[in-house]
Amino acid sequence: MAGDPDDHASCGRDPAADEAYYAGLDKILAGSGAFLTDPYDRVLLVKPNYRDHWGWPGGNVDAGETPEAACAREVREELGLTPPVGRLLVVHWVPVLPDRPYPLVHFLFDCGVVSDAESIVLQEEELDGFGFFTADEADSMMPPYLVHRLRAAIEARREGSTAYLSPSPVSSAKGG
Repeated sequence: MAGDPDDHASCGRDPAADEAYYAGLDKILAGSGAFLTDPYDRVLLVKPNYRDHWGWPGGNVDAGETPEAACAREVREELGLTPPVGRLLVVHWVPVLPDRPYPLVHFLFDCGVVSDAESIVLQEEELDGFGFFTADEADSMMPPYLVHRLRAAIEARREGSTAYLSPSPVSSAKGG
């Protein structure tokens, strides 16, 4: 009798061995964010109350969720907006950081233009503020790996391309 190919026993595989195999794999986090601008091409950044720097609206991809669905959910939760989640601009591999024990793969999507900033309803439980900034202004508001992502997103939107970033650059201010 033919069994379901997803049923490990019917495929002659040992479910306990599979469980041990998957439990031993390295963990990688997935994150998703929205690249939004105003009509003057300034990028929308948010200031989380749990970080010392600014970033994009976005967050972790939940179990069973696609990166684009996570992007839409996070923008709705954080800003009260429902823009279309458009083209993927940047995929960024970010290694382990001092405040995060696992590497991260981050998906940054083009979510268009916010023409009415007054329509934003900030999620005050997690965010202290938001604003629209030029790339030069954002340079001093984010760590170098996020500045690298920002510059890549601006170029990808302009060129109609997608960028893959890995590894993150080190700050030119460090080590001369």
